[in-house]
Amino acid sequence: MSRALPKYNKRRVVILGGAAAVALSGAIIAGTALAGTPSKGNGTDARTLAASPGTITCPDVASKLPAIPASAQAEVTRNLTLLQTQIDEANKRLQSTVGQGGPNFVNNAILGPLKDKRVATVNRIATAIGRTAAKPTGLDALAACTLNGAGAGAANNGNAAGNGNGNGNAGNAGNAGNAGAGNNAGGNAGAATGAGTITCPDVASKLPAIPASAQAEVTRNLTLLQTQIDEANKRLQSTVGQGGPNFVNNAILGPLADKRKSTIDRIAIAIGRTSTKPTGLDSLAACTLTK
Repeated sequence: MSRALPKYNKRRVVILGGAAAVALSGAIIAGTALAGTPSKGNGTDARTLAASPGTITCPDVASKLPAIPASAQAEVTRNLTLLQTQIDEANKRLQSTVGQGGPNFVNNAILGPLKDKRVATVNRIATAIGRTAAKPTGLDALAACTLNGAGAGAANNGNAAGNGNGNGNAGNAGNAGNAGAGNNAGGNAGAATGAGTITCPDVASKLPAIPASAQAEVTRNLTLLQTQIDEANKRLQSTVGQGGPNFVNNAILGPLADKRKSTIDRIAIAIGRTSTKPTGLDSLAACTLTK
């Protein structure tokens, strides 16, 4: 007849079994963690490389323009804005067509059409200036763009890929001047939520002739004016129903006017360095809410 194990032996068996289970579980967890850990041989995950194919970069146009007559400023600014829009759209398409097409896909489907659009746009800029001043020549040379970064090599191998940076133009160094701003009431974003739209006086059309040396800085600040309007409209829509009767004036329109005043002052100072400093532009800082 077999005898029952002593109680202390039972406890030892249970403890040992539990230890074995823990050890086995630990081995499984450790093995799983190791299997899921990416290699850090060169500090870059292959997936990161695949998602960062490059950025389309275009020559700066604004800094290459001569002095712009006041009568042409609004049209020139609109077309500088369009140049930036074209770059942004090309970068978005670059991103959305990762892996499509053959070895010449990026050149034929993105860079080629972008160049054609830019030729037409820079020609409109030259024509606008030429109506009341000497028409600039040679701007067509600024139309061609290139694919920079990781995507450049990929394009050569037929693996043209998208812009990995989400904002469409982060790698476009030296092209800030292309981002002109329409900054007019018609260009302000509508408010689908019924909150209305913030409308601001146009600044570009009220400027005098801009010296070539100030053009890039003026254009950057015109761009900033439009950005400020866009941000104010977004806040207007996202804060529907908040605050009291003066919420929009105190929290949105007031700060916007302050920002615009500083930006407009920078525009006047830039022009005034080499020409007559424009006055009275502060009157364009205040904006209104249009329902």
